[in-house]
Amino acid sequence: IRVDRSASVGRAAATADILARGRKSIAVDLKNPEGVEVTLKLIEGTDVLIEGFRPGVTERLGLGPDVCLARNEGLIYGRMTGWGQTGTMAPVAGHDINYIALSGALHAIGPAGENPVPPLNLVGDFGGGGLLLAFGIVAALHERNSSGKGQVIDAAMTDGSAILMNAIFGIMNRGGWSDNRGTNLLDGGSHFYNTYETADGKWISVGSIEPQFYALLLEKSGLGESGGLPDQMSREDWPVLKEKLTAIFKSKTRDEWDEIMLGSDICYAPVLTFEEARSDPHNVERSTFVE
Repeated sequence: IRVDRSASVGRAAATADILARGRKSIAVDLKNPEGVEVTLKLIEGTDVLIEGFRPGVTERLGLGPDVCLARNEGLIYGRMTGWGQTGTMAPVAGHDINYIALSGALHAIGPAGENPVPPLNLVGDFGGGGLLLAFGIVAALHERNSSGKGQVIDAAMTDGSAILMNAIFGIMNRGGWSDNRGTNLLDGGSHFYNTYETADGKWISVGSIEPQFYALLLEKSGLGESGGLPDQMSREDWPVLKEKLTAIFKSKTRDEWDEIMLGSDICYAPVLTFEEARSDPHNVERSTFVE
């Protein structure tokens, strides 16, 4: 049950909000002691509470962790913020783009020599924030089976996006990642892990990292026909090979490349629009998108 502001009473439901689909809500004035008591009554029979206020707000409202856990000792109290409950940035406003900027994630995303590019709001809000909060809540529910006690889960989008970067940090620590954006294996620097425009102005993706997959890419694209190619991992040759693949992929439409590559072990997929993704046969078979 979502607790909405009392001003929401009488407003039409946001039918286009997919994240609110199937979610019940109640409008409560949390600045009124009666409204706080109504909320605490709900909490008494609740397994999980999630709040997304700035640090200290629920405490001032009378709905902080201590108060809520006193009413329900098995409660899992999830706290979702951008910066965290503590730290020099904790009290100030921010959005996904700011949180992933501070964790280093944003710096790594974008073309060489150009601005960092925000990956929608997927890395901070949903990946580093929502999914890690959900993981922490599930772990706390599992622990409660043994202890019978609830606990507080403090999830911060900055921390979470830093955790999601662990694999990249590991490559960096081994000397395999450059701070120069767009020059690395996974950030668009390589010719075999990239996107390419096709003759009809559409796009395709290739991710042929492993040698056997790369061999297929060379074969199916025709890049390998001339022979004498440098080693796949020769970084200084990546820009030239990228130019060659750019010209090759521009010679056929996306549908033509689908005929050649889709379903093979090249690690290939067309870059679909939102509407195209809804009707893609694989997504339809798996009911990835539903009405």
